[in-house]
Amino acid sequence: MYPARRRFLKDTGAGFTGLALASMLAEQGDLKRLLAQGPSVLGDTKLGAAQELGAELPGKAKYCIFLYMYGGPSQMDLFDYKPELQKRDGQSVRIELRRNDVKEGKLLGSKRVFAQHGQSGLWCSDALPNLSKHMDKLAVIKSLYQDSFAHGSANLQMNCGRIQQGYPSIGSWLSYGLGSENRNLPNFVVMLDPRGGPIPGAPNWGAGFMEATHQGTVLRTSSEPILDLNPYERIPGTMQREQIDTLNALNSEHLASRPSMSELEARIASYELAFQLQTSAPEALNLSEETQATLDMYGVHLPAGSHKLSVGPSVFGRQCLIARRLIERGVRFIQIYSGGGHQQQNWDAHFGVEENLAIHCPEIDQPIAALLTDLEQRGLLDETLIVWGGEFGRQPVSQGDQGGRDHNPKGFTYWLAGGGVRGGTSYGETDDLGSEAAVDRRHVRDLHATILRLMGIDHNLLTYFYGGLDHKLTGVQESHFIREVIA
Repeated sequence: MYPARRRFLKDTGAGFTGLALASMLAEQGDLKRLLAQGPSVLGDTKLGAAQELGAELPGKAKYCIFLYMYGGPSQMDLFDYKPELQKRDGQSVRIELRRNDVKEGKLLGSKRVFAQHGQSGLWCSDALPNLSKHMDKLAVIKSLYQDSFAHGSANLQMNCGRIQQGYPSIGSWLSYGLGSENRNLPNFVVMLDPRGGPIPGAPNWGAGFMEATHQGTVLRTSSEPILDLNPYERIPGTMQREQIDTLNALNSEHLASRPSMSELEARIASYELAFQLQTSAPEALNLSEETQATLDMYGVHLPAGSHKLSVGPSVFGRQCLIARRLIERGVRFIQIYSGGGHQQQNWDAHFGVEENLAIHCPEIDQPIAALLTDLEQRGLLDETLIVWGGEFGRQPVSQGDQGGRDHNPKGFTYWLAGGGVRGGTSYGETDDLGSEAAVDRRHVRDLHATILRLMGIDHNLLTYFYGGLDHKLTGVQESHFIREVIA
């Protein structure tokens, strides 16, 4: 179970809820009643489980931005150059298209032009011309695999470490392990594609069996940042402040005899956070504070692409710029989804990989290059971990008459950049056709262990007690961080 001190802190109101209550009750002169429970650490915004559990390690990264390509980007058309696949284009092979479903298919060589870039000579295709200029910053992992051919369970495994719902997401683990650096913004923020969210929705950023305060907050980048955030306009701010104080004081008395009710604890925190967000969220999203050169670099004002399904780079560019503003304000983990809805609206290239790349690569290429440049120029890249990838990759054979590619969890690519990453690194290999991880195979739990390590956490020691078990993000199977991609 929790270490004794950690349980004491939890039961006496530590964490984000305690911060909110301490702040508002101090203003009303009612803090003495709360402090009567025992010594308080309510003013410490950095309290996290990693230190208490002995899981804290030296790490350069303090923040993480996870760029999630929902649908599964095609590795052999972007970063995993396969000359043998090109040479054998059109030949027939037998290949596993779903679990234990082996069929004959025709190999589909990439139509993209590959080149080596930078001093490292890492491969990148012409689908990402702006990002290709930053290959020396990237550690490209080409030998990942996971357990599911289906979007729903694959998304859950990539985000939560399991193929079933009910487990905390990686953002929740980082929030729980590292604690919060701010009082006025959520510690874990999610920004979705305007075309829709991923399958199976909110469990991808849920807190599972952890306290609800660790779940992700969906932040809209236009109109209202958070739905139903603003009060009825006729209620003055002073009256709203009194209402929230009264509600939270009553709820805290109710919670005192029910310390295990994390939903009530989260509700108390949410009232105060919502009050603060009425000013902090619009300020964080206010891009008028940025220079025109910065806005142009991210492509914020560029038009939508020529394809009817394209939203252009402006949406993802705005989200990447907001992510930079959020980490400047102490937000720990930000996940941005590229792609939404179904089929060609996301990276799910069943109905033509070339069309899919033409829709989505221009939407992310300039914004991601701008994010890397901007973070580096501001001295933030060394303390910000950037993670790029989707739930799986694609098959080397053609699907349908339009040159599509089916799902492939047996071998796919991710890349890392920023805090603590060994830039210019290529790790692992798929087979000659790009079908399956073959050299230095790594399960996604090893990727999770690597992300935690770069954030200064030992994945074996960061645990959460629930249902009689000490749960970990990486589960019960043995896992190891990828040492070769860490500087």
